[in-house]
Amino acid sequence: MRFWSEDDRPREKMILKGRSALSDAELISILIGSGTRTETSVDLSKRILSNVGNNLNELSRLSLSQLTAYKGIGEAKAVTISAAMELARRKRESESRELSKINSSHDVFLLMQPLIGELGHEEFWILYVNNANKILNKTQLSKGGMTGTVVDVRLAFKIGLQCGATGVILCHNHPSGTLKASEADRQITRKMKLAGENLDIKVLDHLIVTETAYLSFADEGIL
Repeated sequence: MRFWSEDDRPREKMILKGRSALSDAELISILIGSGTRTETSVDLSKRILSNVGNNLNELSRLSLSQLTAYKGIGEAKAVTISAAMELARRKRESESRELSKINSSHDVFLLMQPLIGELGHEEFWILYVNNANKILNKTQLSKGGMTGTVVDVRLAFKIGLQCGATGVILCHNHPSGTLKASEADRQITRKMKLAGENLDIKVLDHLIVTETAYLSFADEGIL
């Protein structure tokens, strides 16, 4: 390994040990290729990661202009990093589309996080399922601002009746990252439950989704 340049060592490490052996900084250093005269590609990657709290989700939010503000990151390198982040997001979204049956609240989180977990505004979605918890439909019911959305209960159950659903799972995101049900969240849940009882469509759960975690009304006993 001593015969390799500092910038090439992560590549050799991947060849010898596989990609899982590399740190986030080492993987990013492979993307950017080279550092500067005073900083290796790994050190540059560590500095970028440090500035986003070592959070890859935060890194994915950086614009091209924000990335090129780092010395050693030109437009081509910034585009490469952004492209890699977008591929990772699309991979998560593709994996979520393969999920056709809900067995737990965690399954709902895996399905919805790529869609709403990283948004800067709030969205309200509904999963429609049959008696076997197979997903019949997945619909964005509303889209709002930073603090809330307006939910049309009549539209929600119209869609449920049309697809023959026997159950619904409510989902919305909290851009603030707060995993706490507000009074408005509880009210819409109660309203949906009451409407569903009259139509024999059960509200099975309501999830609040954030970037990295979720709160399930059913799991918490507040449904």
